[in-house]
Amino acid sequence: METKDVAKKWKEMCEQGKSLDCIHELYAEDITSKEMPGVPNEIVSGKKNVWNKSKQWMDNIEEFHSSNISEPIVAGNHFTATMNYDVTFKDNGRQKMEEVAVFEVKDGKIKNEQFFYSME
Repeated sequence: METKDVAKKWKEMCEQGKSLDCIHELYAEDITSKEMPGVPNEIVSGKKNVWNKSKQWMDNIEEFHSSNISEPIVAGNHFTATMNYDVTFKDNGRQKMEEVAVFEVKDGKIKNEQFFYSME
């Protein structure tokens, strides 16, 4: 798949609530995922570990009030999108989140992902 195809499929799967399936289908075995400095699991490598990190985050959500993912912007083998969430966490209450995600695609799979957001 070309980067634009991976980006389109990533958005579709995430909007359908299939983000864990998305990791299985679209991520490289040696994926690296980066969060903001100081966040638990700041850098995670390997598809299984990234899947576990995502599952842990989702398991901590009590309720999704709303979510929105922008249309991906593709540049070469990278794509980016903004993600907005209004969620209630089991251990942290209700929070509105806005972040920018940047992905690198290699050989038709997501090889790197990095998330940028404000910590409040």
